[in-house]
Amino acid sequence: MNRTVARIVEGTPVNEGEGVLVHRPFPSAQGLREFDPFLLLDEMGPLELPPNAAKGFPDHPHRGFETVTYLLSGRFEHRDSYGHAGKIEAGDVQWMTAGSGLVHSETPETEFRKTGGRLHGFQIWVNLPKRVKMMAPRYQEVPKDRIPEGKSADGKVTVKVIAGEALGVSAVIDTRIPIQYLHFTIQPGASLEHPFPKSANAFAYVFAGAAVIDCQRVEPHHLAVFHRNGESVKIEAAADASEPLQVLLLSGEPIGEPVARYGPFVMNTRDEIEQAFADYRDGRMGTIAH
Repeated sequence: MNRTVARIVEGTPVNEGEGVLVHRPFPSAQGLREFDPFLLLDEMGPLELPPNAAKGFPDHPHRGFETVTYLLSGRFEHRDSYGHAGKIEAGDVQWMTAGSGLVHSETPETEFRKTGGRLHGFQIWVNLPKRVKMMAPRYQEVPKDRIPEGKSADGKVTVKVIAGEALGVSAVIDTRIPIQYLHFTIQPGASLEHPFPKSANAFAYVFAGAAVIDCQRVEPHHLAVFHRNGESVKIEAAADASEPLQVLLLSGEPIGEPVARYGPFVMNTRDEIEQAFADYRDGRMGTIAH
């Protein structure tokens, strides 16, 4: 049985960091605060940036979860207080586990800031269960040529497998909890059926073309949340669309624990949030050596 759609949520335009425009379907004023185990989904842009106009996310702390950045265009630099540093560009993925806490920054790469260009990408936040919330921070950076790609037998559906598996290929990224993070491209009129464990929560986010899911049309910047009432989903690219459907399909096993969140920290209790602020204020999460 294919899952049915519980609701469709439109991404809200929000300025983040130093003024980066994102479309955010959750957490949102539309009532979708989090979607266990996912805490946030932001689509950055797409924006055409003139020279010296690119903005980013300067030094800020995190504790208790993971941030995942996937770029479609543009170039960003990462630095953190654990000494990790790297650069990502179109097609690359950065998976940072904040764990016990660190300070990090994501800023436009120097040459990209100078020349300008197209910025488009995604950031998701993935919660961590209590047993590993205070693990040592870690950083995984995977360039586009290491992101596995699959293709349907008729060639009308392709996938980039960031986490999990699809169309016979498996991801190279190590995750702390069972997650699927898939970027599908589906030609107009073609369709896809993809399996999930019945226990997993799942959603689809459309960012180009148009989808038909459970007899409902889903346009760009919209998120379709699935009921947990089947072991697969069916997604069709609208036959009248002028371009292929681009859709992110994510699923994860719910953690099922209390969520206490405030700004950059996500823990299980209010006391733990207050301790995180105290640790950051007292310098126990370190500083970035620029």
